[in-house]
Amino acid sequence: MEPFAYRRATSAASAVHMAGSAGTPAAAHERRLNVADSAAQFIAGGTNLTDYMTLNVVTPTTLVDINHLPLESYAQIESSSTRLRLGALVRMGQAEDHAAIRTRYPLIRDTLVLAASRQIRNMATLGGNILQRTRCEYFRETSWPCNKRVPGSGCAALQGINRQHAVLGTSEHCIATYAGDFAQALIALDARVHTLGGPAGGRQIAFADLHRPPGLTPHIETILAPGELITFIEVPAGPWTARSRYVKVRDRQSYQFAVTSAAVALHLEGATVREARIALGGVATVPWRARESEELLRGKVLDETLAMKAADAAYADAQARAQNAFKIPVGKQTLVRALLEAQAMQV
Repeated sequence: MEPFAYRRATSAASAVHMAGSAGTPAAAHERRLNVADSAAQFIAGGTNLTDYMTLNVVTPTTLVDINHLPLESYAQIESSSTRLRLGALVRMGQAEDHAAIRTRYPLIRDTLVLAASRQIRNMATLGGNILQRTRCEYFRETSWPCNKRVPGSGCAALQGINRQHAVLGTSEHCIATYAGDFAQALIALDARVHTLGGPAGGRQIAFADLHRPPGLTPHIETILAPGELITFIEVPAGPWTARSRYVKVRDRQSYQFAVTSAAVALHLEGATVREARIALGGVATVPWRARESEELLRGKVLDETLAMKAADAAYADAQARAQNAFKIPVGKQTLVRALLEAQAMQV
């Protein structure tokens, strides 16, 4: 781990100021201000950042501790008839225990309960969780070429061990999988994030726009600017939020990232699908919304045959590598299971 300065912020404004005053290295300017290359990084739970600092994958010169921001503002959960509002400093364990999330947003709770361990969930914040970086071993091991870590160096996973890698949203420069679960619920439920800082001083961002697919610049992972701080996550309420389900398939049943997963939220009138929300995890480079599948389901009676057609549509553009082709049929079955389990829920 490289030496770094530690600064403690007591307000969101001071956190943004501290991050901005630390400066941005010349390399980041050359890379179109990639936030992951910022000289300063915000830290709360630190369950992802400190891991990569230990490996020297991430080497900030300054850590800005945001754990001491006013908890009544940024670590609170508010639920109303129109929305769920989550402070960015809410811990994952705190959210999974919340009564409104348990009853009205089971998809969100599923994604939290099935992530990591309870000890980690008691530390990790929601804001940090959605910004977690890939677990690609070629990204984590600095002796291997990785375009996400060192732009232009190449992607070792393309011809290497790629069983866990993505089949959707890939490019010839990166096939690293986005590993998070919670983000699949947020993209399926049309969440928005609120920020402070950056060139605009703060903004609202549709969660679907937050993460960038790798394309030619896999090192630029989000549209956030250096020093821009996520403050709140907002999820609109709807008739589909209660009938929602997350199915996660993994190599072992605890403390493991998804091989494939599916987040589903349905609005049914009788047996007819009025609205469907679908996201796929473990198979894409970013949180992945399966809009073609949603359109196929809308206005039809859901059964196993239709669910399979929706699954085929979801993976129509999948591109497999030598070792991860199995993810496509497994991913399809995962989505079919999630759709049918959501349909069967008593709400």
